[in-house]
Amino acid sequence: MSRFLHKQNISSSSSSKKLVFFISITTLLSVAVIANCLWFSSSSIIKTTTTYWALQKKGIIHTNATKLNHLQSKKESVISPTFADLDAPDLPWEIMPEAPVPRLDGASVQINNLLYVFAGYASLDHVHSHVDVFNFTDNKWTERFDMPKEMAHSHLGVVTDGNRYIYVVSGQYGPQCRAPIARSFVLDTETKKWSTMIPLPFPRYAPATQIWRGRLHVMGGSKENRHTPGLDHWSIAVKDGKVLEKQWRNEVPIPRGGPHRACVVFNDRLFVIGGQEGDFMAKPGSPIFKCSRRHEVVYDDVYMLDDEMKWKTLPPMPKPNSHIECAWVIVNNSIIITGGTTEKHPLTKRMILVGEVFQFHLDSLTWSVIGKLPYRVKTTLAGFWNGYLYFTSGQRDRGPDNPQPRKVIGDMWRTKLSL
Repeated sequence: MSRFLHKQNISSSSSSKKLVFFISITTLLSVAVIANCLWFSSSSIIKTTTTYWALQKKGIIHTNATKLNHLQSKKESVISPTFADLDAPDLPWEIMPEAPVPRLDGASVQINNLLYVFAGYASLDHVHSHVDVFNFTDNKWTERFDMPKEMAHSHLGVVTDGNRYIYVVSGQYGPQCRAPIARSFVLDTETKKWSTMIPLPFPRYAPATQIWRGRLHVMGGSKENRHTPGLDHWSIAVKDGKVLEKQWRNEVPIPRGGPHRACVVFNDRLFVIGGQEGDFMAKPGSPIFKCSRRHEVVYDDVYMLDDEMKWKTLPPMPKPNSHIECAWVIVNNSIIITGGTTEKHPLTKRMILVGEVFQFHLDSLTWSVIGKLPYRVKTTLAGFWNGYLYFTSGQRDRGPDNPQPRKVIGDMWRTKLSL
């Protein structure tokens, strides 16, 4: 029994030694593996860091600081909303009696000391169908009378013989973005009576309209869909409110079509200034012809017709400008234009209004910027009386730092011009 216990003790001691040896070997192997992994990881980090530095040095990889600088530079290069504003002197504007109603895309003509203001939008869903009259002598709005029910409500072609009669051609009938109509009318300003005249061969939206050499000329504008530019040019003989011919005559087409242009006659020459190609269209399938934005190109082109009856290209405006069909007056030997719209912002694609007053010198055929308006505004209705430049109505900007259109207005302003 004692021998058996002694042998058992010897066997137990031997097993313990083996266990300790096994644990030691295992521990050493584990340490070796861990050390090897640490070395490999460290080597990889050193190698990767060295490679990164090398690539960074070659400009292939940017550090976070470089990225931040790049983003900051990109942010600083964003085009200002007011980038299209031109340097111009301030003018001493004086507020005048407000128009009876606000209006956008209305029309106007001046006969002596009276400014006749037609139609226009009050809002996209409401259009005016009457005429307001401003008396420059009394500086008051003095009259109001209705237009014919069949007459268009905005984007009219309007011109006067300068004495008594006003010719109103085509235009858009109804609110939102309805199509133009071809119906045309004559107003006798003394009797306030309307008469119909021969309609245009085709409806036109905001066509350029003038009386030149005894003929009523209508050209350009947009076609029936409001967007496609028209190049057509028609004329018809008129005198004392009467149409002397039975049909419109085709004339030399205008080089570039589109609506919202100034059309002026001076010294036996016909001028067409500014304008655009394209405009809002009715949304397909909309029961109210809801306006839908389309691509537009505003231009600075100036064209002239003279004895040769060929369009001549003249020096362009200081910047592209549209919505100026009734925004002009003739002062001495110059055409003065107030406000308008220019090219859309290249990043935001938002409409940008114009806040300058332009002068086109008819002797030298050159342009200058002679002043600033109280704010940027489009579709102004301009007049000139006793040395004062007047304008009323339109759609003004959102503030000094935001040239996008906002409020439809009836404001009236004037400033003394010294040219």
